[in-house]
Amino acid sequence: MSKVLILEDEDSIRSFIVINLKRNGFDVLEASNGNEALDILLSTPDIDIALLDVMVPGIDGFEVCRRIRETNERLGIIFLTAKVQEQDKVYALSVGADDHVSKPFSPTELIARIQSLLRRVNVHRETSAKVSFHSGPFALDLISKQFKKNGHSIELTPTEFSLVQFFLEKENTPLSRDVLLDHVWGKEYMGDPKIVDVNIRRLRQKIEDNPSEPEFLQTVWGHGYKWKGQGQ
Repeated sequence: MSKVLILEDEDSIRSFIVINLKRNGFDVLEASNGNEALDILLSTPDIDIALLDVMVPGIDGFEVCRRIRETNERLGIIFLTAKVQEQDKVYALSVGADDHVSKPFSPTELIARIQSLLRRVNVHRETSAKVSFHSGPFALDLISKQFKKNGHSIELTPTEFSLVQFFLEKENTPLSRDVLLDHVWGKEYMGDPKIVDVNIRRLRQKIEDNPSEPEFLQTVWGHGYKWKGQGQ
C-alpha cells in the first residue's frame, strides 16, 4: 500500500482528498501546516508521495519542498495550486516538484496524477532489458537507482530519473515534447506540457558544466530534445 502525505490547511479540502485516496487504496497521512508535514516526513521515511498546498500556516509549501529536496530526491512531490497562480506552478517545479494539480480538481484527475508519479517513483523496481546505461562521463544504474557523472553521484527526482533513463535509451534520437510527456508522465496526463521544459532546465543545472550551452542534453529546434552520445 503506497503512502501519501497531504499538506493542506483547509479541513474540507483535506477531508475530500483523504476520502478519495483511501477509496483508491492509499495509506494517507495528514498535515495542516508546514512544520507538521516536515515532522511527519522525518518520522515516516517510507512515504511515497507528498501532496503540498502552497499557502499553509508556518512554513509554506515551497519551503517544505526545498527542505525535502535537500535530503530526499526520491520522494514524489505534487503541488496543489490555484488556477490563477500560474507563476506558482512554474516555481513549484523549479524548487523540485514533480507535478502540480490546479484547484479545483476532480478525484479522477488527482488519482491519475498520483498513479503516474508512483510509476516514476518505483521505476527502479520495474523489469528492464538493461539494468545500466553508460554515455560519455555518465552512468545510470537501474538497480541501485544511481546516476553518476565521472564517478560522482547526481541526485535526481523520480521524474528526472525517468527522463534521463528514456534519453539514454534513445541516445542521439530527437524526442518531441509529446513523446516525452507520453512516456514519462503518461498518456493520461492532463496538465501543462511546459512541465517538460521546466524539468529539462532543472536537469541541465545538474548535469551540464554550462547549462546555458548544454553539451549533452541538447535542444533540437523545431522538434524537441536529444541526449548527445559519444561520436555524435
